[in-house]
Amino acid sequence: MTAFLVSFLVVALAEMGDKTQLVAFSLASRYRRPWSVMSGILIATLANHALAASVGAWVGTRVAERALEWLLGLGFVAFGIWTLVPDRAPAPAPQRAWGPLLSTAVVFFVAEMGDKTQLATAALGARFARPLAVTVGTTLGMLASDGLAILAGSRLAGGRPVTVARRIAAGLFFAFGLLAILRAAGIV
Repeated sequence: MTAFLVSFLVVALAEMGDKTQLVAFSLASRYRRPWSVMSGILIATLANHALAASVGAWVGTRVAERALEWLLGLGFVAFGIWTLVPDRAPAPAPQRAWGPLLSTAVVFFVAEMGDKTQLATAALGARFARPLAVTVGTTLGMLASDGLAILAGSRLAGGRPVTVARRIAAGLFFAFGLLAILRAAGIV
């Protein structure tokens, strides 16, 4: 349960103001079919995060525990710094012939490649060695955050709540990073 809850919280907060949240707002505005856009996000995120969590869990079994703690600690600190830097939405250019579901799924899958939430999902998979719980948690976190972008739109995209959420997410990344570094150093 811890892997699920931590994964949900980390991604839901880290996604606030992320480029994919801005893309969700843009696609929902373009297609005016929020459930199709949400379904596309679900499909893309399940595929992307299942892959990331599985790779993370696999790497976690191949790397020495102390080295893994150092890598995770430094990685989470880097994610915290990355989270503090606001993203800009790329101009989504899905083909209209695909429709909102397929367009959203393709755009989101590609946008998540190498994104901080995908890398965080891999790190969480390595940390907890529970790829299913991590995938479900990060996917639901992504849907919660992007659902707000779709439903609340411009209020959430440019206001103060994004800054507060970004700082909370960065703080969580810093806390997880510090804890992993302290474990690697043998202090905790």
